[in-house]
Amino acid sequence: MTGLLEGIRVLDLSRVLAGPYCAMILGDLGAEVIKIEQPGQGDETRTWGPPYAGGESAYYLCANRNKKSVTLNLQHEEGRRILKNLIRCSDILIENFRAGTMERWGLSYEDLEPLHPGLVYCRISGYDPNGPDRDRPGYDFVIQAESGLMSITGPVEGPPMKVGVAIVDVVAALYAAIAILAALVERQRSGRGQKIEISLFECALASLVNVASNYLISGQPPKRYGNAHPNIVPYEAFETADGYIVIAVGNNRQFRALCESIGRRELAEDPRFATNPGRVENRDLLIPILRGIFRERTTEEWLRLLLSIGIPAGAVRTIPEALFSPQALSMVVEVSHPTAGRIPMVRSPLHFSRTPVRMIQHPPILGEHTQQVLVDLLGYDRETIEQLHTLGIV
Repeated sequence: MTGLLEGIRVLDLSRVLAGPYCAMILGDLGAEVIKIEQPGQGDETRTWGPPYAGGESAYYLCANRNKKSVTLNLQHEEGRRILKNLIRCSDILIENFRAGTMERWGLSYEDLEPLHPGLVYCRISGYDPNGPDRDRPGYDFVIQAESGLMSITGPVEGPPMKVGVAIVDVVAALYAAIAILAALVERQRSGRGQKIEISLFECALASLVNVASNYLISGQPPKRYGNAHPNIVPYEAFETADGYIVIAVGNNRQFRALCESIGRRELAEDPRFATNPGRVENRDLLIPILRGIFRERTTEEWLRLLLSIGIPAGAVRTIPEALFSPQALSMVVEVSHPTAGRIPMVRSPLHFSRTPVRMIQHPPILGEHTQQVLVDLLGYDRETIEQLHTLGIV
């Protein structure tokens, strides 16, 4: 059974998370992904540990399955010539080098378009290339700070806080994958590729969604609400007798049902709380009442009650509890690895009725497929490859 992107070849020149994660998505969908890495060094995330498995960091493993690894020294003219030969027989190139690097090597989109007019070239950078910060390196943590994301994350009284994962990198990877797939569709009509520019900063701003809209409409700078919601009440975490529970009351009907279930029907009839705008305005009066009530029972007791009457609610789980919860089903799968044996990984969340996502390639060891790719795609013989290796080109 073939994958959705069977026959599409991707050259992944990126490192760390946003670019590699984007390329992995394409690989999960069936594309052939060739990860180009510096000989002897490779993607820096290979060393971002502990923990490690078989000499590879858990960080590297999470974003590089379904790829082949080819080592290629792009600082050497012969390395760049080899890359251009690979580009001629590829469909997509993804890179996240610092601004000016690909141009200096003669590998910019403008350089490559005459070589391969059908190439879809995706550049992922920290900042828009037309902006004043275009030459700055892009790091998720810095972008979370500068995009305003940290200013709305964390406790009401306390310092600004980053999200627990590199969420800007993940969002940028998703936007990049969407853009690449759209460009492939357009290429079917026009026969031409194009350049895609994805910046972490712009993706972070786009991820602000309703919070940005709130400010643009009201003119009031957003503030931190901790686990609460700026526009919906009650919509936050509450301490229980033995843990925490979150409830998401999205309409007045649900609020009335909540009040009846906790034996406080009068709260739903109170004009201060009867509608969501009223509850938002009077949250400082309502929330302390609810906090006292939720502390009276265990998380499990509240879940059974609230879910039985249709109130959206859930326990605050740990990562192990979430990964191995009944609803996670087979999200954690094992993949064979040449040095680590069997390694557990979180699989793709995508489901297709006819062309399922497959995990057919372990995250590769550095340079694991160099010889295979040079022989199969470019027709190199083993003696030539050995000479290239001796010269530090591959």
